[in-house]
Amino acid sequence: MGAKDAVEACGRCAMSSAADLTDGRSPFAGEDVIEVDEGELRAVSAHVVALGRLKARLNAWASEFTYGR
Repeated sequence: MGAKDAVEACGRCAMSSAADLTDGRSPFAGEDVIEVDEGELRAVSAHVVALGRLKARLNAWASEFTYGR
């Protein structure tokens, strides 16, 4: 495929190809999978949410300080 060929940048083709390989079967059929309860996930990721909010506030402050808006 050359650089000038029209291709989709979204990756949909690759996902369609991967899904076609499974023939409609789950790739995890017969395998043990790890499932985490939503409440447990929220409990262990609270620091990520807090740091994300802190980052947003710092970015807003830096933009206001830099551009005076």
